[in-house]
Amino acid sequence: MDVERPSQAPPTTWVLVLALGPSLIWCGEYIGSGEVIIATRTGALLGPTVLWAILLGIFLKYWIGLCGARYTVVTGEGMVDCFSRVPGPRHWLVWVVLVGQVASGVCAVGALAVAAATFLGSLLPLGAHSTAIWGTAVTAFAFAVAWSGRFEILKRLMGLMVLAIVAGALYVAAHVLPSPRELAASAFGFGVPEVPAWVRQADPTVGTAWGEMLPLIGWSAGGFASQVWYTYWVIGAGYGMTRERSWGRRADEARLARLSAAEARDVRAWCRVVAWDATFALLIGVAVTAAFFLAGAGILRPQQLVPKGAQVAMELSRLFSTHWGRFGAVLFLVAGASAMVSTQLGQLAGWPRLLADCVRNLSPRFARVEPTKQFRLFLCLFVVTNLAICALFGTNPVFLIKLGAVCDGLLLVPLQALAVGYGLFVAQRRLLSPEAAEILRPRWHHAAILLAAFLAFGYFCVFQVPQVLHQMFGG
Repeated sequence: MDVERPSQAPPTTWVLVLALGPSLIWCGEYIGSGEVIIATRTGALLGPTVLWAILLGIFLKYWIGLCGARYTVVTGEGMVDCFSRVPGPRHWLVWVVLVGQVASGVCAVGALAVAAATFLGSLLPLGAHSTAIWGTAVTAFAFAVAWSGRFEILKRLMGLMVLAIVAGALYVAAHVLPSPRELAASAFGFGVPEVPAWVRQADPTVGTAWGEMLPLIGWSAGGFASQVWYTYWVIGAGYGMTRERSWGRRADEARLARLSAAEARDVRAWCRVVAWDATFALLIGVAVTAAFFLAGAGILRPQQLVPKGAQVAMELSRLFSTHWGRFGAVLFLVAGASAMVSTQLGQLAGWPRLLADCVRNLSPRFARVEPTKQFRLFLCLFVVTNLAICALFGTNPVFLIKLGAVCDGLLLVPLQALAVGYGLFVAQRRLLSPEAAEILRPRWHHAAILLAAFLAFGYFCVFQVPQVLHQMFGG
């Protein structure tokens, strides 16, 4: 590798859109169960009043992902390596992330397998064990694709189906939008409504409004892991100091220490590219999640339908069948299954890398293992756990998805915001030459919004998550 040239010339303002890439992978990974199932269900249960929860969750996580990606552009290493630099007992945060993300990953990937199996089983029932059979088929298919690493063509094909379901949701939402005044009140009113009596009658497992809102906040535009994975997609795109580097490598500290002012200005231009890229993902996340949410509020809520249990896919298909009859229902089920499988492929590309990154930082011996073998080792873990989850929880996809959303989207996010802030404002300065550190220093608003993310998600974790988990487990 030519270490004296940290980055190719950054694109000019006029071709920034053509440079977008990591955001498209990011969006393809997170548009799945959080949008199709959770957002639609929450809209049906609570109405448009809690639209603010979507906007708040996506906005704050956008800044975490953007700041993490900016750190990666400048240093050339991913977010887990940033965690390893946080002061305190050696690698304490990496240990926390490893334990938390093993649990979150097992639950979330398993939930997607069950959700995909539920959609496919609604299209083509296979008897009493339909969900287990389809779940096994989905798991085997996703495993084979992830093992081979040949995602591109398949992701494009599935992306067309995901685009179909998103376009349909946008169309439906546009026809059932509240008035501009009601929409503004929903977006900025921060209201927490009471759960209607008809909802409790239809689904006795529903507790408080927070029990539906927290999973929505957690998985709107992805959770903790999605922000980590975004740094991987930036590395793959070769932005800034990531050029000719690959996943699974720490920063070249000697190279960073002699970075010149001219080179730092080139890297700063790449920081602007990643800002455009992440903002593109923000806009897509808001539009798609809000569309499913408002479609649920406008179509399912007037019919007093609560998507739940093994019938969740058929109940959700009312979004399209109301407008386009049987064809609409089939289209929704096919596109919905594609969205779940596509998201699972994205997660199976990301979660094994995240866990391998953690173990690589904790074990020098594991760090010497070839990266592809590290990836495949953890990939095998998800195959085994997926099959177990499909067998044990195949009739309750909503519970699994909500649990995965809370675990991955909320529990570690406050620590993530603080750790990214430390990496951006402290570790980055220590790694760079003095002149480069001055040119690439982050702005005050990065610190302010990361602090706001820490406080907001910290509030959810301390005051709301415990009682929601208590309700979910039958309290």
